[in-house]
Amino acid sequence: MAEYLFPEGFLWGAATAAYQIEGGFDEDGKGESIWDRFSHTPGKILNGDTGDVACDHYHRYLEDVKIMRDLKLKAYRFSVSWPRVFPEGRGKPNPKGLDFYRRLSDALIAAGIKPVVTLYHWDLPQALQDKGGWPNRDTADYFADYAAYMFDKLGDCVELWITHNEPWVVSMLGYGSGIHAPGIKDMSAALKAAHNLLLSHGKAVRIFREIVSRGSKIGITLNLSPVHPASESESDIEAARRFDGHLNRWFLDPVLKGKYPGDLWELYERTIGLPHVEDDDLDVIGTPIDFLGVNYYTRAVIRAGEADEPLRATRVAPSSNFTEMGWEIYPEGIYELLIRIHRDYNEPLVYITENGAAFKDVVDEEGGVKDDERIKYLQDHLIRLHRAIQDGVKVGGYFVWSLMDNFEWAYGYTKRFGLLYIDYTTQRRIWKKSALWYRDVIERNGVGN
Repeated sequence: MAEYLFPEGFLWGAATAAYQIEGGFDEDGKGESIWDRFSHTPGKILNGDTGDVACDHYHRYLEDVKIMRDLKLKAYRFSVSWPRVFPEGRGKPNPKGLDFYRRLSDALIAAGIKPVVTLYHWDLPQALQDKGGWPNRDTADYFADYAAYMFDKLGDCVELWITHNEPWVVSMLGYGSGIHAPGIKDMSAALKAAHNLLLSHGKAVRIFREIVSRGSKIGITLNLSPVHPASESESDIEAARRFDGHLNRWFLDPVLKGKYPGDLWELYERTIGLPHVEDDDLDVIGTPIDFLGVNYYTRAVIRAGEADEPLRATRVAPSSNFTEMGWEIYPEGIYELLIRIHRDYNEPLVYITENGAAFKDVVDEEGGVKDDERIKYLQDHLIRLHRAIQDGVKVGGYFVWSLMDNFEWAYGYTKRFGLLYIDYTTQRRIWKKSALWYRDVIERNGVGN
């Protein structure tokens, strides 16, 4: 059996997000988030599920840290709930909210696990949404103030910081299609939100440089996919180029090149209307970062649609294997994506901040979960990741999505991504076969095929 060994010091981790696992939605002074409001709105979430309790991590974090230690994790990526720390999004902080993240970070460090903090994983304080949310430019400044507070309070124990998780999803699904909180369907608002998210990122990075000691790193996490045309027709090739701009380059280019892609700028100006951009905005957005977080799940295969708007293209499902999310399993895509980033964006340090899959996991008669499909998915992606490293891509670590089954946004509790199976009735954590496999990968610092 071939063995694919990773570089010494490679950071093996797992990831979660606050609203998806914490619960404690109204405890200890926490404010309402847009996901609290959205999930309590009838018809928005499958089966009427909410994140009110989720995995009850807010109360069970010590149990979960012990599991992470037993899993041999080198790092744990979690997000901070902004309204838990600032119930109104600004103004007076909530000491009990901050204390939870301090206790979590201290417990991780005591267990030999690096805390990796994401400042924003989609749970905007509802009070700020009431002021216009991310399409309101002021929100960028509120975020910068929140980031400064977190840097000051946790900068002594957190070495890796991520400003935002997937601003494409926040803007395009939250304000464009409306299938995520806050549920607005307005592409003009989505473009404003996207710009202000990136602006808030740049502001936070600049504050980070002033507050946090050297040796710590900061970056942003983007959801990225290789984009392939459905055929060799000129129309499909052009549609794929537009969709790549819409999904990938509209976020990569400002952060790593300090400019928006010209073809999409012209297209948005003609079809949707551009957001307000001030003279120094792109200088701020393009403030150098220490690493790029990449979330990879699948590729996009695009067929031309009506007119020439980027969202008129159709995503095609090639005949292949799929996860429970309906996403094509395409391991080669992680290699394609990393080589493209390395080539086109000046060889940045990359962390794979999410990679994983949902399958139909069931507890068998022996009390275990034999999720061989997930093991195969992760193994195949890690082998391609290893190849990218061998070909010169600088990759600092890999975080499985997710540590545990959780609230999967609009899908509620119907999709399971975790290494740990959560019995939501009893809150029992059950190690899946993939968790045992991943522990072995970490101990060997490598994967076999």
